[in-house]
Amino acid sequence: MLELRPETQDDWWEVEALYDLCFAPGREALSSYRLRDGIAPVAGLSLVARDAGGILGGAIRYWPVRIGEYDALLLGPVAVHPTRQGEGLGGYLIRGSLERARAQGWERTMLVGDAPYYSRFGFTRLDTVEMPPPTNPERVLGISLVPGAWDGIVGKVTRAAP
Repeated sequence: MLELRPETQDDWWEVEALYDLCFAPGREALSSYRLRDGIAPVAGLSLVARDAGGILGGAIRYWPVRIGEYDALLLGPVAVHPTRQGEGLGGYLIRGSLERARAQGWERTMLVGDAPYYSRFGFTRLDTVEMPPPTNPERVLGISLVPGAWDGIVGKVTRAAP
């Protein structure tokens, strides 16, 4: 059984090591990282999953962004340690964090990812929202945490104020 809890400063470097392990070198060169530079992850939504012995099994982070005058959450990265993959931990992290985001009053969440994977959680393509280049527009996905939260939202994704 894994405990899902908010990431703390004490978790930071271990989570960074997990992301390095799970993603290609140079992950921080992605355009989504430019939206995160100098911005703290959203408190209470960036989560870690640890087993009873305290071993890190997975982590997920969220960042505030803007599309025009609207606030949104940028989900990512989400990672599961290779020894824990295939156990449903990624889904556990995503579902648990989306429930917390809704409870905190967030209306919309977006990410850059594979539609076949994220569609099972309710994410769909955001045709009117533009991530900074060189992001593939086919991979820009979103979910409404309240009905209609993405309706009428058009424009470029920009950094939230630090």
